[in-house]
Amino acid sequence: MEIFIESIGKLINEFSKLPGVGKKTAQRYAYKIIDMTPSEANAFAEAILGVKRKVRYCKVCGNFTEEDTCGICKTRDKSVICVVKEPKDVAAIEKLHEFKGVYHVLHGTIDPMAGVGPNDIRIRELLARLQENEVKEVIVATNPDVSGDATALYLARLIKPLGVTVTRLAHGIPIGSEIEYTDDVTLTRAFVERNRI
Repeated sequence: MEIFIESIGKLINEFSKLPGVGKKTAQRYAYKIIDMTPSEANAFAEAILGVKRKVRYCKVCGNFTEEDTCGICKTRDKSVICVVKEPKDVAAIEKLHEFKGVYHVLHGTIDPMAGVGPNDIRIRELLARLQENEVKEVIVATNPDVSGDATALYLARLIKPLGVTVTRLAHGIPIGSEIEYTDDVTLTRAFVERNRI
């Protein structure tokens, strides 16, 4: 027996396709849409269609933009490139207001188990940027997991011979946490990557 009328069922199904949205949350979202005024619903739909029409990848760094080249690539220090896995990583770093260089979005990391090799992500484009600009440092800011580490090592082997400094974000115990609750891998890495004081 069908619990929802067809149009509500379709809307719930579409919401449930979003990451982290289960059936109950999808149901709440669908009911919220039903409760919206027609103008609110149109604005919501137009926002979705607007990003699909306007948002593309920056031809230089691969981040999201509405122009051919993003504002970061146009205005920032090109001598330091921060390499990240996805555009959402750029947003996370930008929230800090600390990094003044430019980015390079790989759109993935090397993961042989998932069939992703070096030619499947934007490594060639990164190497081309190193040839075109006077880059002093490449900061590899991929996730501290197996594929992120593999990608970092692979990039370091390619870039170091070009005379460019390659660094990796430090890993360790999060600020505000207690050592007794820190997992073994994080604690080990904190010891290995300890700094002088």
